[in-house]
Amino acid sequence: MTKSVKILVLRNEIESILLSDILTERGIPHLVRSYHDSAYNGLWQAQAGWGHLEAPENFREEIFTIYSDLQKSSPEE
Repeated sequence: MTKSVKILVLRNEIESILLSDILTERGIPHLVRSYHDSAYNGLWQAQAGWGHLEAPENFREEIFTIYSDLQKSSPEE
């Protein structure tokens, strides 16, 4: 099994769901980890981002390309 590494920090839950769906469709193994901690009621998410995406290192560039395309297609905040 290939070791997963932290690839990028996610801004919110919607972004994580969209990216995860695309990666699943393309057969890219990945794991989304939320920074939510019920003891602090999500305090760390406001400071560190919503969470992060882990995947095998050899998919890094492909994931960055997909993420960049996703950012370009999303409405301005």
